[in-house]
Amino acid sequence: MAEINRIIFMGTPEFAVPTLQAMLDHGENIVAVVCQPDRPKGRGRKVQPPPVKILAEDRGIPVLQPTKIRTQEYLDELAGFKADLFVVTAYGRILPGSLLNLPPLGTINVHGSLLPKYRGAAPVQRAILEGETVTGITIMQMDEGMDTGDILLPGSLEIDPDDTSSSLAVKMAALGGELLVKALDLLRQDKLPPQKQDDALATDAPMLTKDEAAIDWHQSAHQISCQIRGLTPWPKAHTNLDGKWLRPFRPVVLQGEVTEEPGTLARIDRDGLVIATGQGYLLIQDIQLEGKKSMPVDAFLRGHALETGVVFS
Repeated sequence: MAEINRIIFMGTPEFAVPTLQAMLDHGENIVAVVCQPDRPKGRGRKVQPPPVKILAEDRGIPVLQPTKIRTQEYLDELAGFKADLFVVTAYGRILPGSLLNLPPLGTINVHGSLLPKYRGAAPVQRAILEGETVTGITIMQMDEGMDTGDILLPGSLEIDPDDTSSSLAVKMAALGGELLVKALDLLRQDKLPPQKQDDALATDAPMLTKDEAAIDWHQSAHQISCQIRGLTPWPKAHTNLDGKWLRPFRPVVLQGEVTEEPGTLARIDRDGLVIATGQGYLLIQDIQLEGKKSMPVDAFLRGHALETGVVFS
């Protein structure tokens, strides 16, 4: 039977908060929390603490925010907590083997995909961009590779047609917390046998770039819908109108034989803008013009004239 009496948790963004909260609610003894340093955010660039730090300090847990993680001094500091296990959720840095193997039970990770699919930094976004209908969480034993460690406990989750990366991440974070505490219970009972990943089935999930945001209306309505939803909240898909970028949101795929040039505004109704694509039509319900806030299309049209036949480039 595995003894897990002391745990160090490593995580930084909002996605990691439900995992830490689930462990605390489960009565786990979190002896320290490690997260990235406070950073400036927002238009005012005011320095703010990471969400995980806020929860940890509220619960009186020591917080470490190292700028360097590959030093002997840092390893010695971690070793001083005498943790049995490290748990990682979206910490945001590649961890060296010397750190991963420091506790007796090693380090386990809450990863945002059904491994071996979508190894990398943006698994939630990539699943939507690739048109997946099912994704999930994998509790895995970490090694020095990029999400290549043994699978301990997977759990699946459906992707709804209107899910964005932000809405899906909320659901996946909650699932991650549930699976992690279940995995800890099974680990204590020696009922969590590791399973090797099949590298032949592996796919990558690299970080998003702004270059992926430009919409090509010659793609299908389904592909463009996935692009819009997968790139929300960042970097946000965009098209152009009269030299200004336009960001569409809340897309709905409409079937029908397209007779217009892709990118043509085919129809305007109370539900939004219906735009021709390479295959099918796309209904856009919310829109954001350069320099303005996002708003429903009917509100946008009250201040901006649009006529059918205009082509988005």
